[in-house]
Amino acid sequence: MMPVEKPKEFKKTLLRLLRYLQPRSKQIVFVAFAAVLSTLFNVISPKLLGDATSSIFESFMAGTAIDFSFIGQLLIMLLFLYAFSSVFAFLQQYIMAGVSQWTIAELRQEVSEKLARLPLQYYDQHSHGDILSRAVNDIDNISASLQNALTQVITSVISVVGIIIMMLIISPLLTVVVLLTVPLSGVVVHYITSISQKHFKRQQEELGNINGHVEEMISGHHIVKAFGYEDKAVEEFDAINDRLYNAGWRAQFISGIMMPLVTFIGNIGYVLVCIVGGLLVVSGNVRIGDVQAFVQYSQQISHPMSQMAAIANMIQTAIASAERIFKLLDEEEEAPDKHSNLDIESIGGSIAFEHVRFGYKKGEPIINDMTIDVKEGQTVAIVGPTGAGKTTLINLLMRFYDVNQGAIRIQGHSLNDFSREQVRIMFAMVLQDTWLFNGTIRDNIAYGKADASEQEIIAAAKGAHADDFIRTLPQGYNTMLGEDAVNLSQGQRQLLTIARAILANPKILILDEATSSVDTRTEMNIQKAMGQLMQGCTSFVIAHRLSTIRDADLILVMNRGDIIEQGTHEQLLKQKGFYADLYNSQFSLNHIVES
Repeated sequence: MMPVEKPKEFKKTLLRLLRYLQPRSKQIVFVAFAAVLSTLFNVISPKLLGDATSSIFESFMAGTAIDFSFIGQLLIMLLFLYAFSSVFAFLQQYIMAGVSQWTIAELRQEVSEKLARLPLQYYDQHSHGDILSRAVNDIDNISASLQNALTQVITSVISVVGIIIMMLIISPLLTVVVLLTVPLSGVVVHYITSISQKHFKRQQEELGNINGHVEEMISGHHIVKAFGYEDKAVEEFDAINDRLYNAGWRAQFISGIMMPLVTFIGNIGYVLVCIVGGLLVVSGNVRIGDVQAFVQYSQQISHPMSQMAAIANMIQTAIASAERIFKLLDEEEEAPDKHSNLDIESIGGSIAFEHVRFGYKKGEPIINDMTIDVKEGQTVAIVGPTGAGKTTLINLLMRFYDVNQGAIRIQGHSLNDFSREQVRIMFAMVLQDTWLFNGTIRDNIAYGKADASEQEIIAAAKGAHADDFIRTLPQGYNTMLGEDAVNLSQGQRQLLTIARAILANPKILILDEATSSVDTRTEMNIQKAMGQLMQGCTSFVIAHRLSTIRDADLILVMNRGDIIEQGTHEQLLKQKGFYADLYNSQFSLNHIVES
């Protein structure tokens, strides 16, 4: 009885989800047929047991011998019914497992392919947790519902209808007696659910609070210990934990009394069946075995009816999840790439921005009117305050976004004349935030070149001054990186990403504070390696420490989307403008720190 998210367009989403089952309609028809037969065999069984009981009772009352031949035939029939019921139940589960898993596999593949086609803007506007939840949790919800809900709906409906028909055939009066308790059970279930849902909702909220608190304390445990915050953190945890305990206790207790109450109402029904049935037996209107069958039917009918409430919740959760997935699948994709016949091997690395205008949102420009001319092999440094547009410029270069107005050209060719794949092959990026996947160090470096040889990988590692520390690890280049693997420092992780860029041997290199996580000595070594890498390579360097870009061929000073100053380090210092103020303030601060 946990609270579930309600879909906004139930019918529309359900029909769209059912279309995914259409290619396997034959299997689903067989599953339905098997479910019907399996359920019907179980429905008939109490009647046959009742006939056996009536035969024994009538023989005893008449003082005649028990008709073991008749009872034996009934037992054989029951044996076959139970056997066939089990076989068809197995077949429906076996086939439905294949149907649901293949359907979910196709849906998961469609979601994965969709994520690959979505523009970077989608990832910028949605949290990674939300995207992950859609790709994993929501698909799991649908999988569970397809596996269980479809067959349970069929068996529950057939069971209820079949039992009611069998009861009406035996005795309409006893049927009315049994069905009198059903609405009463429904009222009790609805009333208790309405109360428990409030506490379940509060329980979920407090569970989210305690998960968030634990995640914060674990991810920031160094800061917690450094500031002596342990006792306060425990106090906060205890307070949230107490609230979670109270909400959970109330939710579980209130929902827990539902079954005893429903069972109590069901027992009242048994008593009424026994009393009325006994009177009918005495009057000769009903056989005693039929009363026994009624007792079994009254037990059987309560199970599928309670199941249907759980199935309704399950289906509602699945449709809500499907709605979220379909919303993802309906997101606008990147415009399809045009086929390009340009030979990128023969194209150099000169880049020109011609009156480029761009904004992530309409009417909110980030870059106003940018014109730059970068010659092949030049090193261009980009500096400026936060929000100046430095990262946006890189996003445009990589064609993560397309310009609103103007053009970006590589060797005279518009960026739009290349396919996105061609553009990104010409670039290599080293970002401040390192990204390494779960695999060996060798695989992570080779990510920059799929067919790289062992010698090339080692040469790239040496160029990034990573070879020495890699060889000190237990498995060297075969050392696994991941949650349970060796723990590398942030600086060492950065060295691996630099080795990856060196191996890619790009025409154009983008460095975003690439040496911010390494010590001064390592930074000097990397700068030397970068100097070799940058020879003949056009480089864009985003830097906050201005001392690292003094040798750049061109420094662009950006502020609020405009290039307000440009030139070499010496030229900009002579201008005594924004760059000079920024450089002098950093120089003075470093001098104070060193003193």
